[in-house]
Amino acid sequence: MNQTHIHLLITHLPIFGSILGGLVLFYGLWTKSSETKIAAFLLFIISAMGAGIAYLTGEAAEETVENIQGVVEATIKAHEEFALFALISLIILGVASILGLILTLKKSPLTRTTAFVILFIALISFGLVARTGYLGGQIRHTELSAAQSQNPVQIENEGDKD
Repeated sequence: MNQTHIHLLITHLPIFGSILGGLVLFYGLWTKSSETKIAAFLLFIISAMGAGIAYLTGEAAEETVENIQGVVEATIKAHEEFALFALISLIILGVASILGLILTLKKSPLTRTTAFVILFIALISFGLVARTGYLGGQIRHTELSAAQSQNPVQIENEGDKD
């Protein structure tokens, strides 16, 4: 297994971890369960670590695909540039979650407010990392960009040719 394989495997962790963690945190806030909030914070911390690994292995993945016929350099560049924003947001989410974890374990009165702030950061992070994943998917999944460039009438008419 090389860095390209690791990149392709790990990139899904921040996407699913941020939205799943957000749902778990929302449930923890709704039920006022400290254990559930702790589980969400741990999911966010793991997601942030996954984002770091994905970002660090991205360069090797780029080198693997950049010379493949049909791969557009501009698509790789867009994915790479947007990935930095996603990484920064997930690092902020991970650090905030460490703070939330500490406050929850100490039973601080700031726990609930901090959890709401972390939930907000998680939603933003999910949006950024999902967009990054979408841009990354366009590098080798040409059906994503092809469907976007055609209008629905063209796609429907092409289906009639069969």
